[in-house]
Amino acid sequence: MANHKSAEKRARQTEKRTERNRHSISKMKTGIKKFQAAVAESDKEKALSLFNLNVSYIMQLAAKKIIHKNNASRKVSALAKLKNSING
Repeated sequence: MANHKSAEKRARQTEKRTERNRHSISKMKTGIKKFQAAVAESDKEKALSLFNLNVSYIMQLAAKKIIHKNNASRKVSALAKLKNSING
């Protein structure tokens, strides 16, 4: 455990950030699963709206450096591939 006041504060901040990041990543994964379910049901309208929401959210996470930009690009690419499979 931390012995100095500043180290204790740093530990508290790290816990808060970790929890916030974990929540954001969980929300992202849930959104991706909902999109995949909509694609599996061949619901084009729902899938398209979920695609746009997910891409926007993933890019926000990358901009905030919660996930790496290459990871975000890979996820967006996979979602786009799924979206195109339902269209054509």
